[in-house]
Amino acid sequence: MEARQERGLQIAALTPIKQSKLGYIVPSQSGNGTYVVSLDGSEPYCTCPDFEFRRVSCKHIYAVQYTIQREANADGTVTETVRETVTETKEVKVTYSQNWSVYNDAQTHEQEEFLRLLRALCDTVQQPTQTMGRPRLPLSDVIFGATYKVYSTMSGRRFMTDLREAQSKGLVDKAPSFTSTFRCLENAELTPILKGLIELSASPLKSVETDFAVDSSGFATSVYSRWFDHKYGKMRSEAKWIKTHLMCGVKTHIVTSVDAMDWESPDNRQLPGLVAKTAENFTINEVSADKAYSDRRNLHAVDNLGGTAYIPFKVSSTGMGGTRRKYDGLWHYMWAYYNFNKQAFLGHYHKRSNVETTFSMIKAKFGGAVRSKTPVAQVNEVLAKVLCHNLCVLIQSWRELGIEADFTNPTCSQSQPPVPKLAWN
Repeated sequence: MEARQERGLQIAALTPIKQSKLGYIVPSQSGNGTYVVSLDGSEPYCTCPDFEFRRVSCKHIYAVQYTIQREANADGTVTETVRETVTETKEVKVTYSQNWSVYNDAQTHEQEEFLRLLRALCDTVQQPTQTMGRPRLPLSDVIFGATYKVYSTMSGRRFMTDLREAQSKGLVDKAPSFTSTFRCLENAELTPILKGLIELSASPLKSVETDFAVDSSGFATSVYSRWFDHKYGKMRSEAKWIKTHLMCGVKTHIVTSVDAMDWESPDNRQLPGLVAKTAENFTINEVSADKAYSDRRNLHAVDNLGGTAYIPFKVSSTGMGGTRRKYDGLWHYMWAYYNFNKQAFLGHYHKRSNVETTFSMIKAKFGGAVRSKTPVAQVNEVLAKVLCHNLCVLIQSWRELGIEADFTNPTCSQSQPPVPKLAWN
């Protein structure tokens, strides 16, 4: 039995399902609202997001079918119609082939290739000019050490053995101490450099990626926000997180632009900046995002760069668009396309799931939480995770697609970050 069938059986057993003029009213398993299931047409239909996204039977449809079966069994009969409905709507599991020889080769050589690519990427960062004071550590070596530490998923102190080994291999001139790594992550001027390195690391795949997806996710921290609840007369606390907005290619899951910021940052304001950064290195054909990004400005931001934004419209949206109900041609066209040709629209929109896969890849490999304590260091640590992910994607793409990164090539260095005058000790 599939997982959705099992959850449907639980809903049918534990919650009451009522029938109305519209169909069957099925309570949400999370307790937030209800969904309408209709079995009158040629195919079952449900108003839940899962059915809208996948267009195959969800747990609510299974719950209604089990309820109908149960009521029929109570009368001593089971109609053939119910049997046929269950058989026809049974979910077909989609599987994807995997070239295991290529995958195994990439994984077994990943660390050595990662260090080579990271060193080549850090070499694009220029050393700030120093006119006085004791000699500073090379900026490229400090960034190399901080990123390599994030890749290792170890604490700064336990990571020192790996960093000394990297020095013995000539990857760094001098292994920075763990305190230097901490100070590096705590410097706000490192943030634009890491963003530039992420964009530069994605540029070798500009001939592959033309369709992109946008979403946000949070990385947990050990910092808590505390306040006094006057209603209940006690202190309350809530964990903070670093909210990360990123745009990725839907074929290789390479991150083309990223922004990490405060945990309460809204989604819809970040898309124009992400698209603009991506357009510096990539040709944009499509951009997929969820309803949180449904905004007239976002549609025009993608359209101005030659692409089409596939963003579902909220229930309250109308075809006029604009804050004062002024007519907007692009908004009206996409609104009509979404409402009257939804099947074709969803065919493009479903590419959005790739950005969720990208977040899952980053968190599974490099952790869904950060070790740093200060806000600036937390943002830089998240950006380092994204940079590590991009380098791993390049290693896999090299073997699968034959595309090797060359950061010294001018065509691959369009987004080389500016180098501020930093003081590193």
